[in-house]
Amino acid sequence: MAPPWCPCRALLPALALALLGLAAAAGPRQTPALELAQELAEELWGAGLPGDLPELEPECRSLLAAFAEGSAALTGCLGRRARPVRLCQGCHDHYRRLLAQYGSIARAVGNSSESHNCAKSILTSDRLQIVVTLSEFFNETWEAANCANCLKNNSEGLSNSTEEFLDLFNKSLTCFEHNLQGQGIDLSPNNYTEVCKNCNETYTKLNDLYNHLQRMNRQGGESEHSAHLCIDVEDAMNITRKLWSRTFNCSLPCSDTVPVIAVSSFILFLPIVFYLSSFLHSKQKKRILILPKRIQSNANLVNIQEKYS
Repeated sequence: MAPPWCPCRALLPALALALLGLAAAAGPRQTPALELAQELAEELWGAGLPGDLPELEPECRSLLAAFAEGSAALTGCLGRRARPVRLCQGCHDHYRRLLAQYGSIARAVGNSSESHNCAKSILTSDRLQIVVTLSEFFNETWEAANCANCLKNNSEGLSNSTEEFLDLFNKSLTCFEHNLQGQGIDLSPNNYTEVCKNCNETYTKLNDLYNHLQRMNRQGGESEHSAHLCIDVEDAMNITRKLWSRTFNCSLPCSDTVPVIAVSSFILFLPIVFYLSSFLHSKQKKRILILPKRIQSNANLVNIQEKYS
């Protein structure tokens, strides 16, 4: 049998909120007072609530706490790996766990009673729906980063092509650093440095692999994000190209130079071929005078008369 409700119980939430407000007004310098007020407010709030404000069941509270910890871990990972961008390769475990935690909340029913449904209590019980908002934010961020294009199908690790690219990327940076040590390099324009000569092969392989992955990715899907590789690969390639072209003033020979020159020369030579062929095939033919039949018959008659005369 539930204990009888006392009017003084209705004052407990107000008292708890007042304690929180008093502690907050004390200012950030009085952290112990704020912490004490929060603890006391939680005790008062849990000690007695009006009947129309049911508290979360222990199972639901545990799921909510796990989601909060997962959100904090993923947020910290994204912030730490924002520059240089290493989101996909460093935070995919946190993101996968958060998806599982959100799925547990959405599937959790708790007791058979509808009032103890964790999904309803946590996800849709208020207008703000903070758990749903946080989940949508992480999903949109992950999709905008195109992390799925760098991970395996089950998102448990990086794909083989991504690992190959990152390996070449690390080798390129190592080559840059090795050739810069102890050298006073003049980075003036058009200066062909030791970096350009010694790291050309590694950089060329990296650039070719990136172009290959980009072509394969464009052919693999039709979504708006399919034209882009994951943000980790794109940022790594941008960094390398800036170092190669702007910092070291290196240039990569274009493999299509010879075909382009050949095609351009052929197109420029076409007008000459056209006019020359027109001149050779436009010889003027001699005019042949064709006499009318009547004149021909009269001429024959005159010849016969002269013969027998």
